[in-house]
Amino acid sequence: MPKEITDKDQFAKMLEDASEVRVARKGDSAKVKLRMRDALYTFKTTSEGADALVKGTKKPVVEF
Repeated sequence: MPKEITDKDQFAKMLEDASEVRVARKGDSAKVKLRMRDALYTFKTTSEGADALVKGTKKPVVEF
C-alpha cells in the first residue's frame, strides 16, 4: 500500500534516495510517486509543482 507524504520538504529529501520517480498527471493536478526500497511514497501537487520537484534530479523519471 502506498504511503502519502504531505510535507513538500520531507518529500524532496526522500527524492534523493528513490530508485525511480513517477509522475502521473491529470488535468492541472499531478501525483509524484517515489519507488523506495521498502515502499512506494506519493505526493499530490499541481503540475507546475511536480515539474519543480523533479527538475534537476538524477533519478529516472517516468511520465504517466
